[in-house]
Amino acid sequence: MPLTPSATVATRRDWLGLETLPFDESSAACDADLPPLHRDPVDRGLVSQAMVYGLTIVTPDPEIRAYPVPTIW
Repeated sequence: MPLTPSATVATRRDWLGLETLPFDESSAACDADLPPLHRDPVDRGLVSQAMVYGLTIVTPDPEIRAYPVPTIW
């Protein structure tokens, strides 16, 4: 890669017009309240962010789909 990984991500994010989504206190609190349907902490974090910010997750993962969050796939 001609750029470092962090520079590549930043460049692509800007090129695609994407915004970053922080894992903030609201997301952490929601994560702590989630039932233990999924054991992967990153996936649970995505679920909590989707719930807090009203987002849809793109995934075929049936464990993520078990949470009350919109999914596509």
